[in-house]
Amino acid sequence: MRKLMIATLAATAFSLTACSESAKEETGEAAEAVADDAAAGAEAAGDAMAEGAEAAAAAAGNAAAEAKDAAADAGTAAKEGAANAMDAAGDAAKEAAAEIKQ
Repeated sequence: MRKLMIATLAATAFSLTACSESAKEETGEAAEAVADDAAAGAEAAGDAMAEGAEAAAAAAGNAAAEAKDAAADAGTAAKEGAANAMDAAGDAAKEAAAEIKQ
């Protein structure tokens, strides 16, 4: 009877050790999965931040180009306006001179 009890205790101890090793392996695997998920999430966040920075830089570049074009258009319009004003002033002076001669 004593041998049976010792054998039963030994089998129980072996079972508990086997369960404990299995639980350690499963816990380790779960921890690795969580770490992998966290790393993937951090990488995705980094990628999103980089894409956002690239988009902001592109938008700023586009805005600068549009501002430059608008300034060039304004300069052209100012030159044309000045030329038109000079033409109008010249025409008015010619008309005044013609009236004075009559």
